Amino acid sequence: MKPNVNLLLFNILLAVFFFNCKNNKETPVESSITTITNATDEKQGQAFIADDGSTPNVLQIAIGSKDHTTLVAAVRAASLENVLVNAGPLMVFAPTNEAFAALPAGTVENLLKPENKEALANILKYHVTPGNYSKDFLKKFKKLGQANNQNVKVEVIGDDVFVGGAKIIASVPAGNGIIHVIDKVILPDN
Repeated sequence: MKPNVNLLLFNILLAVFFFNCKNNKETPVESSITTITNATDEKQGQAFIADDGSTPNVLQIAIGSKDHTTLVAAVRAASLENVLVNAGPLMVFAPTNEAFAALPAGTVENLLKPENKEALANILKYHVTPGNYSKDFLKKFKKLGQANNQNVKVEVIGDDVFVGGAKIIASVPAGNGIIHVIDKVILPDN
């Protein structure tokens, strides 16, 4: 039986490539994004790839914010990490920890239960819309189409912009969009 020359060349090139990669002495780069793990779940996708070379995405920024630990816990519980790292552009309306604490007692704890994952995902998707618009540009809108296929009302009162009744209190640009920090959790109709 005559060996396939193309296959033999391919295998040799592959071996050389792997040998060179293995002998590369550079230290691997770690990122805070790799800290998102759960011992019971195998995490896969873009959200779990280390990257120190690009502008932080919306998930990385939220993870680094001491004011958004509840939001990050909710994103993890709903397994939406990969949604927040896609190319976007995304606008994320990010409630603060105080906004979550203002919900009726037990609401957050109940939503974080595995059996409520779908309801939690629906609420979180109601906080995300395609686009990368500044607070001032949002003043031109009456409503926004959210990631859960519902619309949310946009209101301007003086110089303030409200989305679903939540006031935008800060804006943070991200590599894949923008985060608008809001002062309350916005809840979808269903």
